[in-house]
Amino acid sequence: MTTPWNVSAAPVPAAGAAPDVDVVCLGESMVTFLPTVPGPLADVPAFERTIGGAESNVACALARAGHPTRWISRVGTDGFGDHLVREIAGHGVDTRGVRRDPARPTGIYFRTAGDRATDAHEVAYYRAGSAASAMAATTMDLATIRAGRVLHLSGITAALSADCLGLLRALMTRPSPDRRPSSPKRSADRAHAASAAAGRPLLSFDVNYRPHLWTGGRGPGVLLDLARTADVVFVGADEAQAAWGLPDARAVRAALPEPETLVVKLGAAGARVFHRAPGTPGDTGPAGLHVPAPAVDVVAAVGAGDAFAAGFLSAALRGLPLRTRVRHGHLWAAAALTVPGDLAAPPARALADRLAALDPAAWGTLHLGPGWTHAMEAADQEVHPS
Repeated sequence: MTTPWNVSAAPVPAAGAAPDVDVVCLGESMVTFLPTVPGPLADVPAFERTIGGAESNVACALARAGHPTRWISRVGTDGFGDHLVREIAGHGVDTRGVRRDPARPTGIYFRTAGDRATDAHEVAYYRAGSAASAMAATTMDLATIRAGRVLHLSGITAALSADCLGLLRALMTRPSPDRRPSSPKRSADRAHAASAAAGRPLLSFDVNYRPHLWTGGRGPGVLLDLARTADVVFVGADEAQAAWGLPDARAVRAALPEPETLVVKLGAAGARVFHRAPGTPGDTGPAGLHVPAPAVDVVAAVGAGDAFAAGFLSAALRGLPLRTRVRHGHLWAAAALTVPGDLAAPPARALADRLAALDPAAWGTLHLGPGWTHAMEAADQEVHPS
């Protein structure tokens, strides 16, 4: 199969030097407090401090897999801001683009241990007026934000404030008088060339619809408009149904014909990916390509979507085929699903490559539980000692 949008071979912005990182991720990260015991927040006696944020989760996972990665945001000059920057940098992420705000606090949140999809799950956010909500096109260094081969954004940032939404619109505007492509059949090469000519890297967008962050019912329309300007879009079938009333993956593609690549995540059923490359074997057509997910014993579902995006982008940066990219997304998501926090180390590259290369029958028998990455890596070391 022809490899779609080989990021490693993408043209670089004409106005500057070659990108100095593979991926730039922009968005709010918060200090997260996880309960030490199950139960409602009112009954939890103590919490453990960690970090969480959709874009920083992606940055941390990619950095741990060896990709030069930068996270850009704003945090307060408080201790929580110190902790965030230190922890994210500790994963190998470049944090030099993070601004410190002496007038606004770093966001924090508390959550229960249960699955976000259940009625028992509780989240208490303390992020209104946070330092990150003051990100704006006039206060952030747009050249630094655009300095990677891939720029990864999410719909959460758009919901934080009018300034944050304006920043995303400035970053995602297509380099054309018409903000949307005139035809959904434009090739990936033309998209790269147009983006590079205007200094825009390949743009990855995770919809991340969070209804509680939006007021006045504006969220669905804003997110749909933003997604239409991206090159790669990730969206869960459940959030597409909740936000846009779309019943299935094909309906999502019909509503979003513009992105070169659209990944609709189907939970335990896997994902359906759509890629437009007319006249080549890499074109999936209107039906898309369904890639099943392995069976997973879930510990906590938080962070799995971010891990999926990171795994997919990692494989794309390496120029791997489309199906393999989705399988890497599934494997990285499985690593996140089998730990209690938002962040999990991705599987070692050799292990992920071996599993992603399994034939359909063997892939269909995979069953991954807590500790699977360490157990399989240890087994690989016994078979192939260094």
